[in-house]
Amino acid sequence: MIKNSDHLKKFEEEGFTYVCSFGDLKEYSGKRFFVNDVEIAVFKINSEVFALSNICPHQQTHLIYDGFIEGEFVVCPAHGWMFNLRTGKKDSGSNGLESYPVQIFEDKIFIKVSPKKNNW
Repeated sequence: MIKNSDHLKKFEEEGFTYVCSFGDLKEYSGKRFFVNDVEIAVFKINSEVFALSNICPHQQTHLIYDGFIEGEFVVCPAHGWMFNLRTGKKDSGSNGLESYPVQIFEDKIFIKVSPKKNNW
């Protein structure tokens, strides 16, 4: 039998970070978090959790978490760009936002975000 602490340790070893409880997220709404100095937007849609970069590439606005949901897309509230919740791609299919793997274990949400690398 695998203990809960073994699951949690495995997530941590794989680079996942605990961000919140499942109940902390509201349906069809986003919430902002910082993981490894990376700003992310987390959404719960039909009890499924998605994690994307919170920074819109259009004008670097930090508002994706405050966007509204249209189907499987989040719409940036500043300029109306649409991003797929699963892939982060724009509605045209081109690159958009970074998307991050999510794991849920016993009402706890873990997200894998690689630390930022400075190129200086």
